[in-house]
Amino acid sequence: MRAILLCAGRGSRLDPLTRDQPKCLVEVAGKPILQHQLDALHANGIDDVAVVGGYRMARIRNYVRRVRESVSLLFNPFWAVSNSIGSVWFARYLLDENFCILNGDTVIDALVLQQALRMAVGGVNLVVERAPSPERDDMRVIVNRGMVGRCCKDLPCDEAQCRSLGIVLCNREGTKAYRAALAELMAEDTGVLHFHHDVVDRLAETGPVHALELDSPRWGEIDTKEDIKAVERRLGVFAPDDAGRDLAFRLSTM
Repeated sequence: MRAILLCAGRGSRLDPLTRDQPKCLVEVAGKPILQHQLDALHANGIDDVAVVGGYRMARIRNYVRRVRESVSLLFNPFWAVSNSIGSVWFARYLLDENFCILNGDTVIDALVLQQALRMAVGGVNLVVERAPSPERDDMRVIVNRGMVGRCCKDLPCDEAQCRSLGIVLCNREGTKAYRAALAELMAEDTGVLHFHHDVVDRLAETGPVHALELDSPRWGEIDTKEDIKAVERRLGVFAPDDAGRDLAFRLSTM
């Protein structure tokens, strides 16, 4: 399987942490978000990885070349005027075989990815979790009998009982349909303003998209500094107190 990591964004709400580096290089629990993803993929036998960068691309290139030279790098020059679908578009030629797409701002544990890979079935799969009270930044998902009904940020809270983990898994059976839906959305007048989840939403209108519902705290989306602390707590890692002591790590025994 091939992995495509969408790491083009800046993450302005994390300023000043992103003033001179992209969001994917912000450290969470002692290492960059990107490293969490590379480690989780490697632990699951996925070393065919492409990182789509944009903002401060040189920083991504330097980091990747230092830690994992085998990783491919793609540059999205329109990162400032497009949403995540633009980065998928630049990687579209890589979508002709089994693939997984990961949001570049999502910290995941290897066991979370392992569970998703084991649950995946033929076609297109979206990894979700139950979210009775969706948060503002959630990509909300309606799930009916194990299938994605809708996938959109502005779905009514009383209808969208799940949130996306930002992971799409697709095998050869679903790649043709995925690429067709991607091209269809990009051809619209506002194509570059779509999120890559809109491809899943479009596919769910006409065919099956499987919802892989996980129940694990060992993941988290990073949009703000508060998210960093929350994800470290979910991972069982504790940040320094207000006195400024060094970062102390403690693995959860739960």
